[in-house]
Amino acid sequence: MTDGRSQLGNKNLDDEMRGQVSGPCTRFQRNFIKRLSLLRKFPRSVVCHCRKTQDVEAMKSITGGNLEDCLLDKAELRRQQISLTVEEVQRVVQRLTTEISHQDIRFQAVPYSDIYNGNIKVLSPSQFLVTVPVKGLAGYRETREQRWRYYTLKGTRVPCPLREPESLQQWLEVEQFMKSLWQWRETDVNIEGDIVPTKVLQVFRKLVENAIRTCHFSGQVSMLPIHSAVWVAMETSTCQVEIELVPTVEIPTTWPEKAQWPRCLKRWPSPERVECIKSFGFNLVARSNYHWQLSFSQAEQLLLEQLDEDGGCRRRCFQALRQLKEDVWCPGKRPVITSHHLQTVLFWTCEKYPHSKDWQVFCRALLRLVRKLHKCVSQRFLKHYFVPKSNLLQHADAGQLDAVAQKLAFFLKNPHVSLP
Repeated sequence: MTDGRSQLGNKNLDDEMRGQVSGPCTRFQRNFIKRLSLLRKFPRSVVCHCRKTQDVEAMKSITGGNLEDCLLDKAELRRQQISLTVEEVQRVVQRLTTEISHQDIRFQAVPYSDIYNGNIKVLSPSQFLVTVPVKGLAGYRETREQRWRYYTLKGTRVPCPLREPESLQQWLEVEQFMKSLWQWRETDVNIEGDIVPTKVLQVFRKLVENAIRTCHFSGQVSMLPIHSAVWVAMETSTCQVEIELVPTVEIPTTWPEKAQWPRCLKRWPSPERVECIKSFGFNLVARSNYHWQLSFSQAEQLLLEQLDEDGGCRRRCFQALRQLKEDVWCPGKRPVITSHHLQTVLFWTCEKYPHSKDWQVFCRALLRLVRKLHKCVSQRFLKHYFVPKSNLLQHADAGQLDAVAQKLAFFLKNPHVSLP
């Protein structure tokens, strides 16, 4: 059985394609329409001589249902809606962080931006990550670990050394900075010379609570009971969103040794782009107990900005993939797969398929991304793009991942879905 969209695609492809082209058809467009019409009339065995049966049938299904136009139309609507939400979030975050910076000089206000705010990352339509820069730490120098740690979060001694940082984590000593405010040496955030993320979060949480009251946001913004991080719920004009506020040490012009990038003999991105990206440095964010987490949000944004200089369809595929994820495969307020996961899948795929020819046919390129996502979710393993030893799905709920994997497998067998 086929739904209405499939019937429309099979009814009169020639007329349908002409109807989508405004004005008189060029010679190229007429030939293209003719080829598509003939392709519909060929027996499947003939088509198989040209390409793999699975990909041909999948592409037919997507084209016949006009999924590309539908997805991209929804993606544009999503962009407009989220743009309005981000504007509201920005105004509230700016006021809160301005008040926080007045109370504690170690934290900066997050500025408002009319174009793009690098401090705000959209994880899903109702979930945002806001990095709050800290002040008073300048002149970072990367050092190799030379001592064991024997302290608890309360400052008492323990007989055995603490667990070493994982691949995407590191200790942070105040002595690693050539210039530092004396406040970073205070015991509210410092233990034996280390600036401890969970101590910073404890201080920051109290500042956020005070700022909500001082700014009279109590009816609009509320703290969420998540003790390992600072999350707030905010009522916007259209829905409630959840925002994680993360103290962040910005480290410009330096690239961490743990990020062994670019990999040898890789053609994407270009060497010139790589050097530009690395010159912007990285961040350290407070998202665990003892160790600061490496973040490459600015590098990721620079990779996204000029994806399709060669005229490819990478960005459109990413938008369609994200829309399918949010509408079909992994909807909900706290999705197990976020836009950051999809972005990482895109980067790995761009690196594996660096040539312009690989990104000229939307349907084929989209299916390639879906297959990569399905493999990662099924195996519960997605390598961080800049630090491949780190698995971004390590702490994700296995049951939720399995459910997403089943939906992805169903889509790959029949890439024709009914969007809400």
